[in-house]
Amino acid sequence: MDENVSLAQLARRLEDVVGELRGLPVDVERLEDGELVRQQILRAAGSARELRAMHPVGSPDTGRREQRSRRDVLDALQGGLAMRTIVHSGVLDDPRKAARLKELHAAGDLHRIIDEPIQQLLVFDRSVAFVRITPVAHSPGALLIRQQSLISILIDLFEQTWARAREVTAPVYRLSPREREVLALIAEGRSNGAIARALSITEAAVGKHVAGVFAKLELSASEDDNRRVLAVLAYLRGEVTLAHLAW
Repeated sequence: MDENVSLAQLARRLEDVVGELRGLPVDVERLEDGELVRQQILRAAGSARELRAMHPVGSPDTGRREQRSRRDVLDALQGGLAMRTIVHSGVLDDPRKAARLKELHAAGDLHRIIDEPIQQLLVFDRSVAFVRITPVAHSPGALLIRQQSLISILIDLFEQTWARAREVTAPVYRLSPREREVLALIAEGRSNGAIARALSITEAAVGKHVAGVFAKLELSASEDDNRRVLAVLAYLRGEVTLAHLAW
């Protein structure tokens, strides 16, 4: 199904549900306090069997908050919670967050990466959902949703986004959108100067992106290997994997 068509259908479903609920009690609670939101999330996780999550790029967590969040996720995984998480590709630009993503993915919280903007979302089973009140990253408030018709729409949104997102198991998928653009041009045989002109950026910026590509593809400097060639090979292997997944 065409992506625009499916999203349009999703929007119409949301309009229909809103129309049906107009004038009726709606089971949506507004939580303003960040600690209360966390307590409600932990309560939902304690009895849930499955979690669907989406996380946009935001300002860096404080060390204390990030460590607490990491412990919460690991505890939930050990308790048997099945987790799937979609994160924005900009997260990969932060080495600390990229390492945390890799750790949680290996622990069982299956991650996929997407370039398009996404909203903060948690859906536990088909019973309760949390949506950030405002799109501002790390704003404390959230909407706690128990209305089944709304949860069904949020699950559809997650599943369609999950289908478009990329796997994180192949190293090439760790690259940021700009790094993938640079790597695609390297695959065409272009020099750093030619890449800079094509992307309207400085040659120094291209060099920085190329270094990022080498680091994320784990291509260390060697007298015997041409890292640009190895990076292109990784890029081509990534394209084959994407084609296979699309089938």
